[in-house]
Amino acid sequence: MSILIDKNTRVMTQGMTGKVGQFHTTNCIAYANGANCFVAGVTPSKGGQSFEGVPIYNSVLEAKKQTGATVSVIYVPPAYAAAAIDEAVEADLDLVICITEGIPVHDMLRTRYRMSRKGMATFSESNGALAKDRTPGCRTLLIGPNCPGLITPDELKIGIMPGHIHKKGRIGVVSRSGTLTYEAVAQLMEQGLGQSTCIGIGGDPVNGLKHLDVMQLFNNDDATDAVVMVGEIGGSDEEDCARWVRDNMQKPVVGFIAGVTAPAGKRMGHAGAIISSGKGTAQEKLAVMEECGIKVTRNPAEMGKLLKSVLR
Repeated sequence: MSILIDKNTRVMTQGMTGKVGQFHTTNCIAYANGANCFVAGVTPSKGGQSFEGVPIYNSVLEAKKQTGATVSVIYVPPAYAAAAIDEAVEADLDLVICITEGIPVHDMLRTRYRMSRKGMATFSESNGALAKDRTPGCRTLLIGPNCPGLITPDELKIGIMPGHIHKKGRIGVVSRSGTLTYEAVAQLMEQGLGQSTCIGIGGDPVNGLKHLDVMQLFNNDDATDAVVMVGEIGGSDEEDCARWVRDNMQKPVVGFIAGVTAPAGKRMGHAGAIISSGKGTAQEKLAVMEECGIKVTRNPAEMGKLLKSVLR
């Protein structure tokens, strides 16, 4: 069991004919180890072509009808990426993963508004109910943009993460930082701990699933025993998740927040990693997480050891 994706998931790549899309799709196909997970590519005006034996279609809707794909991964340039998300949502896919970095905030605001008008809701917007408040035909989940994607080890990866560092196990990982996702996984592996699913939700200020959304999925997953949660400065998503964990989580959670030394008003790494009006500091987030019963470390090299300790 896993969350969101497994070896039976059928995936299309939007931006299949670009160098980035082709490079990462090739790696993802190889990781699937013979499983027929990547079934379509989408590039307008390039329909009828193929890549690595995968047919390319002119639109997401056509690709869905012809192949049954329910998940899309987007490697479209920033100026067109929000429109690519819109197209996938209009086609009523289950899940959209947008890898693209640098999408204009205004574009993503319009995309999120369109999704909300269609009935799209996150857990935090619907008191923890993933599906019941979605109107018919409006159930698309979004991961990203500006994210590394997600992986269910030894089954399927969708995105740009290095597959070889992962191994199937029972620890969930959710992170705003792609690099720290990999670091957390490497430390888990040093402790002999594999992963159920690892998700990089991205660090843009306007994005899809939040820590809280993914945490509920892990809480409901019988194959996940504990969760590593990695956050960053900026916003209040980590605090919101921590309060939900306090009231609802039935599994141990360990956490780390990047940006302890970040000065106010200066963006650090991701577009969303910025302390504004004294809010969203690492210390503030860590304090709330500790108050809510999450075991935290202020040393990024201790995530794996800390997780191991809570399992004893």
